[in-house]
Amino acid sequence: MLFFVDVMSDKEEITCSFCGRSKSEVNIIIGGLTGHICDNCVDQANAILEDEHGEPKADTPDLDALNLMAPSAMKSHLDEYVIGQDDAKKVLSVAVYNHYKRVLQPDSSDDVEVEKSNIVMVGRTGTGKTLLAKTIAKVLNVPFAIADATVLTEAGYVGEDVESILSRLLQAADFDADAAQRGIIFIDEVDKISRKGDNPSITRDVSGEGVQQAMLKLLEGSVVGVPPQGGRKHPEQKLIQIDTKNILFVCGGAFDGIEKHISKRLNTQSIGYGSIEKSSQLDKENMLQYVTPQDLKQYGLIPELIGRLPVLTYLDPLDKGALRRILVDPKNSLVKQYNKLFDMEGVELIMKEDALDYIVDKAVEFKLGARGLRSICEAIMLDAMYEIPSIPAAERPKQLEIDAAYAGKHFEKSNINRLHVA
Repeated sequence: MLFFVDVMSDKEEITCSFCGRSKSEVNIIIGGLTGHICDNCVDQANAILEDEHGEPKADTPDLDALNLMAPSAMKSHLDEYVIGQDDAKKVLSVAVYNHYKRVLQPDSSDDVEVEKSNIVMVGRTGTGKTLLAKTIAKVLNVPFAIADATVLTEAGYVGEDVESILSRLLQAADFDADAAQRGIIFIDEVDKISRKGDNPSITRDVSGEGVQQAMLKLLEGSVVGVPPQGGRKHPEQKLIQIDTKNILFVCGGAFDGIEKHISKRLNTQSIGYGSIEKSSQLDKENMLQYVTPQDLKQYGLIPELIGRLPVLTYLDPLDKGALRRILVDPKNSLVKQYNKLFDMEGVELIMKEDALDYIVDKAVEFKLGARGLRSICEAIMLDAMYEIPSIPAAERPKQLEIDAAYAGKHFEKSNINRLHVA
């Protein structure tokens, strides 16, 4: 069969008939009698032919490619970036290790099939749920995507379909379907899709229970047609088939108010003097450590979804000591980030101990968790970051020293200071 390099006019939009990429997104497009094919699809087709003839594929995943390490080593690496949360780190490390052992294990003849270790993390805002998932994906060197459950709706309604989650992972994998099929997806705000009551809805709940039901097939494992560029499916759009059986799903949510369900369950388990003694031993400042799947069901997650999220863990609320360490200790700490920013301007930033204490006190007062630290630092350093770049390099101060007095003066006049929390 005769092929030729397409020389059609640049004004005409030329796309690959297989993957839908435009001429500008690939190196070369080869034209045929009724369609076109890009060099990426040619390479993929060649790999399929080699596989059919029994020759090993060059990109077959293995332990080295995935950079898989033992759970203890994985936790040690997480310790460098995430402060505290030891229980969540252990649970996450073990679940991820077992999942990728399952992915890389060759097919056996003993009929024992290890199921997926999808994870749900419960913790207040700013405690590190997203950071944990992002860091673990970076350690493993696998594609990673973050999806927000609040924008999802049941298929056919205004909003994003559940399958759009896979579009983001496919884009993160540079449209490599094989790489995407062993990636990690973090679904944030999963508590916002809870149904309004413990009983099934009488009317359509298209952004709550309907989304949970639509997520079931993704979490368990199924082949889904995914639009490469996202958006709604339509008959003329080319879809890429993604098998989700080896994709690890990590769900996170604040589950605001779930402590009431936990307290109610713990107080009604037993009657008599033993219940009083047991109640006095509970840590009432951190009730999330006692969370169970039953509490998630009471909160509004359907049992079918909970069953597909077998690994449940919690994140501790951040106290002053943890917030102080977050400011300074991690490899990518806020203080180190601001030091680098000012160093680019030729100015040495010196953060005094009392200034760090002031920032931590304000973060606790505003109840914003670790995210609040960045907002407070921005408010304190806004004037300096605005004025210093305008000063000629020869006249710039060599040092910028920030103490509690400086921090208080600049923070008090910022807009964020109006967000007082009683």
